[in-house]
Order: sequence, then structure tokens, then C-alpha cells
Amino acid sequence: MIEAAGLTKFYGTHPAIQDVSFRVSEGEVVAFLGPNGAGKSTTMRILTGYMPATEGTARIAGFDVTEESLEARRHVGYMPEHIALYPEMRVTEYLLYCGKLEALETKKLFERLEYVLEACSLQERADSIIATLSLGYRQRVGLAQALLHDPAVLILDEPTIGLDPIQIVEVRGLVKKLAGKHTILLSTHILPEAQQSCERVLIMNHGRIIAEGAPDKLTTQVRQAESYRVRVARPSSEVADRLRQVPDVLNVQSGPDGAYGVDTRIGSDPRAELSRTVVQMGWSLLEISPLELTLEDVFQALTMRKESAA
Repeated sequence: MIEAAGLTKFYGTHPAIQDVSFRVSEGEVVAFLGPNGAGKSTTMRILTGYMPATEGTARIAGFDVTEESLEARRHVGYMPEHIALYPEMRVTEYLLYCGKLEALETKKLFERLEYVLEACSLQERADSIIATLSLGYRQRVGLAQALLHDPAVLILDEPTIGLDPIQIVEVRGLVKKLAGKHTILLSTHILPEAQQSCERVLIMNHGRIIAEGAPDKLTTQVRQAESYRVRVARPSSEVADRLRQVPDVLNVQSGPDGAYGVDTRIGSDPRAELSRTVVQMGWSLLEISPLELTLEDVFQALTMRKESAA
């Protein structure tokens, strides 16, 4: 549904992105991750026809975004990071105006208007002047506009920026509800957000895609040890020393509240031996549980690895 092949964009002599290639299948939800300046927004602008690529091609629903720009745009809803709204308009007035620009028939337009107002929790602000809305509500208006013409593809650049925690949860729920009905590509700086909302992630750094895959596969790719949290009632330096003697344990780090981070060899499961050791030493075992890498851990590991290799 989304295809990018060898996308490259120069600003003068500076390459914003280089040789970016990926595919997003129909109904898939994929996250773009990367630091500021990595090239995420530039890639999204090319995909939506907002700007041309210097080299490479991109297709939306089978249509070339350069050669068949109008057809490609009919199939995509775009929510940019900085939303250009008409502040003097009321919310409903603005959305009706956008629907007419999309050439929606009157009946279809009002059906979609009702849907997006509900989906984006804008019913209570439907008659509000946009200039009076908070940043969070303006984000919702931008998302409603992107959804209005019922596009096959949604491209969302930082859709939760400026939202409070409750609003972020609402947007996350909306994205999950839209999954399957729409193909979604979104960028975010909130790494746990991508982990909870997306089936696959693309990680960019310095204008290139450095890794892609499901979050759990990327975790496996960078994992160098199995990790466990062991917590005892009365911590002491002796606990860490004794845990280091357990077979397959590579490292033990002391933490707060009697917690110890225990790294073991890949493929090992020393929980039984760790438990036995704690009990035999007469300490009270309060917890022993595996620790999972987060997307933030994965992102940091991959970007540091690439930069050190360079």
C-alpha cells in the first residue's frame, strides 16, 4: 500500500535522506522512529506529494506520488507535525470546507463529518472557533481532517505531540481502532507509544533506515544477555557477590529497594538456581522476574552501534 524505493532528498548539498526503501502492507500499522533531524518528516512529505524527491520513487495504493500525484493524494490522509488550520473558522465549518476540497458528495460529507467528530472526541467543540482551542484539541482537528475523506492510507507525523496523558491514550485507542481499515504510517518520539500501537517499526538515523521489524524481533537483534530482576528483603553487598557465583550469570548490578539486575547467558534460565541460592543463604526472596528490553533500549543500542561503526 505504501512503497518507497531509493528515496533521496538533498537540500542544497546536504542529504536529508539517502536511499530510503521500505514497504507498508495493506492494513498494517508501522511507526517511524528516530531523533530530530533523522529524516522522518522529509520522507513523509515526499510520500504525501508535499515535496518531490531528488532521487527514487514512491507509490501510494499503487499510484506514483510524482507521476500520478492527484490519484495518490486521493488515497492518503496526511496529518503534518505542524498543522496549518484556519484559526478564524469553527471546527465544523473547517471540516466541511476540507470535505468540499476533497469533492465529497453532500450526503457522504455529513456522514463522514459525524464520524470524525465522534472518533476524535470533538463533538463538544464542534462549534468552537479553532483559535480558542488548546493544542491538544487542534491536534484532534488535524486528525479529523486527515480521516475525513476515508483514505486507504494515513500518514501521521507526531500525532500525539502536545497531548496530555489521557489524550494520548485516546489517540492510541483510535489508532488501534483504525488498524485494518486503514494502512497507517506514523512518526513519534514516544517510544513506548510505538511499542503499544504498532506492529512494526522503522528506525531512522542520519537520513537512513538502520533497522526495521517487529518490536520483539528488534529486541532479539540487540539483546546480548537475558536479564532478571531479583529482589530480597535485606540487601547487602554479600547478596550481589553470591549471585555472581550462580552458573550462567554474567553480571549483577545493585539497585534500589533490595533489587538486583542479573544478566545471564542468552538461552539460559537460571531462575531456579537463583531462587535456591537466595533461600539457602537465609535471605527472604521477594521477587524474581524477567526484564524485557523496551523500544527505547533497542533504539539507543542500534543508533549507538551504527555511530560507533561509522
